[in-house]
Amino acid sequence: MKLLSIVTPCYNEEANVEELYRQVKEICSCLMGYTYEHIFIDNASKDETVSILKTLASQDPNVKVIVNSRNFGHIRSPYHALLQARGDAVILMVADLQDPPTMIRDFVQKWEEGYKVVLGVKNESEESRLMFAIRKLYYNFINKVSEIELTKNNTGFGLYDQQVIKVLRQIDDPYPYFRGLISDIGFESYKISYIQPSRKRGITKNNFYTLYDIAMLGITNHSKIPLRLAAMLGFAMSAVSFTVAIVYLLAKLMFWNYFVVGIAPLVIGLFFFSSVQLFFIGIIGEYIGSIHTQVMKRPLVIEKERVNFSEDLEHLGKKEAIMR
Repeated sequence: MKLLSIVTPCYNEEANVEELYRQVKEICSCLMGYTYEHIFIDNASKDETVSILKTLASQDPNVKVIVNSRNFGHIRSPYHALLQARGDAVILMVADLQDPPTMIRDFVQKWEEGYKVVLGVKNESEESRLMFAIRKLYYNFINKVSEIELTKNNTGFGLYDQQVIKVLRQIDDPYPYFRGLISDIGFESYKISYIQPSRKRGITKNNFYTLYDIAMLGITNHSKIPLRLAAMLGFAMSAVSFTVAIVYLLAKLMFWNYFVVGIAPLVIGLFFFSSVQLFFIGIIGEYIGSIHTQVMKRPLVIEKERVNFSEDLEHLGKKEAIMR
């Protein structure tokens, strides 16, 4: 019997976790030749999410719960949960039911065909058209500037072979860009298109800051083009400024009594160059911030408690002892 691990990060999802559990259980119970575990990692929810998960875990030993000591964000917490999964194949899906559980069957089928990575690609979405268009623009942009080919319109929803998870465990990254890491590792992947449903219950936890954070993380982790663009643009603007200065000087010398420089070009030029400098200082700051995060080497999360993990801990302890 092969073990299938379903990993679900959640934060304030009391309206969705029980329904997600029910759908995942119904699908996994029908997969012949498989047992499964459903790992929920809670990012210190302020509603009744943890209570609901503990109730489910007390009724079903397949449900395993990790509760974080605080909210460690939408990047570190899911990644930590993936590393705890011991299944032959691991499926990551969010708690808001926007990752359709019905695709588990398709993922497993392609995995059985030999693919180490099977990704869900949302080429269409029932969410806001404006937001979906912005996301597509971002994916197109990062693919053009990235040093590797990244999967467009994938949020991490997909199946990953345990061999992939073992590679991830060897990567010491305290703030990983998971989608980029999967592309960077280089295992052959199969992509399955789906229409992303809209959220039916609760409110999204994503805001401008979280979206900006993951967008900049993807750029700083996989591209040096912004830094090189700053250097090239600085050189080009210096050349243009020098040329303009020479032209102004010659014009003034040739038409001393008629040519008036005026203050407007000076003010416009000052504000223009200042804004460009601030923009690229911000870009450099993002890279420095990324380096600072890597250097600190803080743990991905601090766990407050675990539920239904006792056998796994014993298993991992024996495995580590053997490796030593």
